[in-house]
Amino acid sequence: MKLSNLPLLDKIHPEGHRWVLGLGLATIIFFLLGWGWLWKLTLLLAIFTGSFFRDPTRYPPFRDGTVVSPADGRVLSVTQVDGPELSGMVESTKISIFMSVFNVHVNRSPAAGRVLETHYKPGKFFSANLDKASDENERNLVVIEDEQGRRIAFVQIAGLIARRIVCFVGPDDTLEKGERFGLIRFGSRVDLYLPTETEIDISVGQHVKAGETIIGYLPDAG
Repeated sequence: MKLSNLPLLDKIHPEGHRWVLGLGLATIIFFLLGWGWLWKLTLLLAIFTGSFFRDPTRYPPFRDGTVVSPADGRVLSVTQVDGPELSGMVESTKISIFMSVFNVHVNRSPAAGRVLETHYKPGKFFSANLDKASDENERNLVVIEDEQGRRIAFVQIAGLIARRIVCFVGPDDTLEKGERFGLIRFGSRVDLYLPTETEIDISVGQHVKAGETIIGYLPDAG
């Protein structure tokens, strides 16, 4: 039987299976040994880890031109900036989303398109809700192009606690809107870069869900 078919793990992303199973096994061993405080600690850690790696089903909107959130969390800012380095975008609207340790950390593609570039860059681990995290923290850039030639970039950014960025895609892969493309472990941030003409439909402080919450509406490429 595959681990993903076990009832305990069917709603947990595969990246978290070994963590949950390891902590669960440790809990059983410590319980049998009678180490009361230790098995309770590992049990709490197993529950927390299972919650962190949870991977709920999401249903993206069908309407053409909609852009959905790439991450669960709180919108930190909406600003007009230059496109990220190596993205090929000159000007863009940047939406920063902060994920606390209590949010779902599976990241999803904000739109359908072909992956043009992915670039990983090592860096520091400042708290992900700080502005300087975008430029100085460890991060991973993904650039896609939709069927109408519009570019969208999104950057996974490690945080104060997060020390592991996972990206499942590479150049020439195709993504559907709301499709999983990666995750970041234990608190982090995603910056989304859209064409400046995009009609933004969220506000600072709003809580969003990856793959479901509409961030905005892309301009007509025609």
